[in-house]
Amino acid sequence: MSLLASTSLQAFANQEDTSLASSTGDKKKLVRVDPDVERVRRCHQNDLENIIPFIVIGLLYTLTGPDLSTALLHFRVFVGSRLFHTVAYLFPLPQPSRAAAFLIGLVTTSSMAYRVLMTALYL
Repeated sequence: MSLLASTSLQAFANQEDTSLASSTGDKKKLVRVDPDVERVRRCHQNDLENIIPFIVIGLLYTLTGPDLSTALLHFRVFVGSRLFHTVAYLFPLPQPSRAAAFLIGLVTTSSMAYRVLMTALYL
């Protein structure tokens, strides 16, 4: 998405990417930071920093044999919080909306991690 966004905005992060531009002007002027592209990049980075640990902890959590309804609740709450976080990030909603979504996801992941650690201690 960032490549498509950057080509329509004529803003590129790297000099070699300017070969895709149809503009014949100075290619160095096209290498700039666009605030919209940077917002999407930061949102994507934030998703990676939170979703990958959740997947690892979620896999370990499922191996502990949790009740199905409890596991579904954890997974649904986390996915909902990340979806809301992404919307709050891309369409700048006033704080503390993004912080609240982050904290809900963090508490959910922490709850699953706690179950994994307690199960491991009692084996």
